[in-house]
Amino acid sequence: MIQAPATPKAVRRQHDREIISLAVPAFGALVAEPLFLMIDSAIVGHLGTPQLAGLAIAAALLTTAVSVFVFLAYATTAAVARRVGAGDLQAAIRQGMDGIWLALLLGATVIAVTLPTAPWLVDLFGASDTAATYAVTYLRISSLGIPAMLVVLAATGVLRGLQNTRTPLYVAVVGFAANALLNLVLVYGAGLGIAGSAWGTVAAQCGMAAAYLVVVVRGARRHGASLRPDAAGIRASAQAGVPLLVRTLSLRAVLLIATAVAARLGDADVAAHQVLLSLWSLTAFALDAIAIAGQAIIGRYLGADDALGARQACRRMVQWGVVSGVVLGVLIILARPLFIPLFTTDSAVRDTLLPALLVVALSQPIAGVVFVLDGVLMGAGDGPYLAGAMLLTLAVFAPVALLVPTLGGGLTALWWAMTLMMTVRLLTLWLRARSGRWIVTGATR
Repeated sequence: MIQAPATPKAVRRQHDREIISLAVPAFGALVAEPLFLMIDSAIVGHLGTPQLAGLAIAAALLTTAVSVFVFLAYATTAAVARRVGAGDLQAAIRQGMDGIWLALLLGATVIAVTLPTAPWLVDLFGASDTAATYAVTYLRISSLGIPAMLVVLAATGVLRGLQNTRTPLYVAVVGFAANALLNLVLVYGAGLGIAGSAWGTVAAQCGMAAAYLVVVVRGARRHGASLRPDAAGIRASAQAGVPLLVRTLSLRAVLLIATAVAARLGDADVAAHQVLLSLWSLTAFALDAIAIAGQAIIGRYLGADDALGARQACRRMVQWGVVSGVVLGVLIILARPLFIPLFTTDSAVRDTLLPALLVVALSQPIAGVVFVLDGVLMGAGDGPYLAGAMLLTLAVFAPVALLVPTLGGGLTALWWAMTLMMTVRLLTLWLRARSGRWIVTGATR
């Protein structure tokens, strides 16, 4: 008996179920990183404005040191998902193990570079002497957790590619709770100040990495995948990640430029900017939950040679991105009286923060589409295009942001420049998605 083709409504429902089943758990896991930073910001913020300003600078550097290697998660998700779609689970997990070994190598390298150069890196931001001291302390201690953070990225990519976003959620919840408790105990109970916050976060990150390794190793043994490092596989993983590395470096350059400009506006501005970045990261990761679902779903469809399914999934996820962005923007506006006092009691910081916060809220629908399309193209392995598009975005944003202090603009003007950056990203990603050139089927791209 010939089965009738699925109606458009039935197809939408199928995609909705897939998106929800992957995106909801992914949201919990994704927000762990910005929640770690938000907890650190809230606790350190009550130590004083110089401490919070120092944390802002160190956090920008640390996030850069880790986020430039986000391809460990994204490229691994896409590659593993394609092999899952093609029905080869052993090859899928082997691909993930290569990514984990690469993460350990990269993490050790980052520590070796960061520890001796911490004062010089902080000086690049032009921070005040009081803020710089705290920034160097936090940066040096927290850099010790970078290998664990990179392992978490790679292992998360393996599980996402296997269409498993629940395990990362469980690990993230436990890690977040441990981070909050350790920060409170070490900062106030032990009297370690900003150093206690850094040590607490490092300990939580190491615990999360250990939990992920247990899960991935068990999966490798179950499917007969080798645990030993393979030079060719590690090299292939690194090569596949190069375009995404260029893309991420360009994005991190945008965020670093923004923080450097805020630092030159004064301690109150950079402290307020840190709060905004924490919130922006939280909403970005929330929207990226749909993008993570997109990576896994698009990779699986393309691996199974289903181009039509990939197109339909992309269209539905964009709709989800728009609605989610609108909801987040409204929530930011409504909740602002509740969360601003959590970060600072300094009236100067609050006055600087409020108008820029409204700009962040207005930009959320744009961000919703940007993150979804970014995830779709990553799931398709379209890294070279993403790299070129982000370089173009950086070229537009940099001169506009650097002119803010020169023209007498404040933090609100800087965040309008950030909104311009997101608009350029929207245009470049939308044009690519509409062209269909990202659709390449098969177990490998």
